[in-house]
Amino acid sequence: MANFNSQKRKNSMRRSSGAPAPEVTRVKLPNRNEGEQLGIVMQLMGTDQVKSLCEDGEERQLRIPGKLRKRVWIRENDVIIVKLWDFQPSKGDIVWRYLGHQVEWLKRNGYMKKFPI
Repeated sequence: MANFNSQKRKNSMRRSSGAPAPEVTRVKLPNRNEGEQLGIVMQLMGTDQVKSLCEDGEERQLRIPGKLRKRVWIRENDVIIVKLWDFQPSKGDIVWRYLGHQVEWLKRNGYMKKFPI
């Protein structure tokens, strides 16, 4: 019995040790021609609404479209891509949420200089 427990412990130690973070090779960037820009989620405001600080310094109310609502969980302080509405630029939709290693890549390459992070 003791041999089984020690073997189980060794296997769990092998899996967790030395797993490097995935290397970022491609990161989706906002398409400026389509009115997209980076943003940081400031506050969750209910079912599919968030308040975000965009890179132009404006605070906007954004909608999480149905395509992302069930698949991607948005939390406060997440870095996102915002697509502004043509008819009401004070509001917009969330297009993309960056993962942690992608945010680090954005910081290293100077895309996050306009934010107070």
